[in-house]
Parts: sequence; C-alpha cells; structure tokens
Amino acid sequence: MNKITALFGLVIGAILSTNAMIHMNMMYSNPDYKGNDVLGYITLVLIFSLIYFGIRNYRNRYLDGKIGFGRAFKIGALICFLASTVYVVFGLIYYYIVAPDFIDVFTEFMIRNSTPEKLEATTAQMESFKEMYKNPLLVILITYLEVLPIGMIVALISAFIAKKK
Repeated sequence: MNKITALFGLVIGAILSTNAMIHMNMMYSNPDYKGNDVLGYITLVLIFSLIYFGIRNYRNRYLDGKIGFGRAFKIGALICFLASTVYVVFGLIYYYIVAPDFIDVFTEFMIRNSTPEKLEATTAQMESFKEMYKNPLLVILITYLEVLPIGMIVALISAFIAKKK
C-alpha cells in the first residue's frame, strides 16, 4: 500500500465514520428522527465515489496516466477495504466504549419506526439482532457488511471509468 491508497482510505473512512456518528447521535437525541434508507445509500455511494479520485491520482502520479482495469480495481479495493476498516474500528469504539446501550436504542428506534403490519416481524428481527451483537466477531462482520459491498461496487465502477491504456 502506498501513500495515495492510505490517504484516500483514511479520509474516506473518517468521512464514513463522521456520517455514522451524526446519524447515531440524531437517533439518540431526537425521538422523532426517522432514517431514510435511500438517502443513506446515496450518501454512502457519494462518499465512496472518492475512490475514483484515488485511482486517478495513483494512475497519474505513478503510472504516467495509464492503468489497466485489474490494477485500477486493486487500488480501489485497497482504498475501500482501508476505509471500511476505519469505519469498523470507529463502530467498535462507539459501540463498546461511547454508547454501550446502542443496540437497545437502535432496537427501540426500529420498533418505533415500524409499520403496524410489520411490528411483530421487526420485534423478532431486532431480538435476533441483539443476540448476534453479543458476539464481537459478528459485530465486526455486520459492521463490515454495512459499507464494504457498496464500496466494492463503487471501486469496480471507478476502475472501469479510470482505466486508460
């Protein structure tokens, strides 16, 4: 890993973590807060779109403006993985140190925002989720799954756009 992949990975990870902290704090402090999944995913795509600039910067600085798809994807994937790791570490610190009651607050939030038809299913799902969150390895896996797939899709698209022969 070089300076560019490290820099872009750390910056994207910091932005992802800040975004998550804002939404978690809104969930804690505003009982009327309702999340918006579509807006959340759009935000993640926009944040991860910085991967393209990391690939382009690497291409122009180290490869004289020429890069194949495979190498571009490898750079994008490294940036994505580092950013996701920063996000996971932040999530673990937040969950275990800053807000150890997060899963309870999140469960209440999900049940409160459930429709009457889905209330029973949401309650059962959240009880299962609370049980999974007792295992730190599952917490890490779940946290990676929140952002890594989206980042890898953006890395794939970015590699396709950035490639130059």
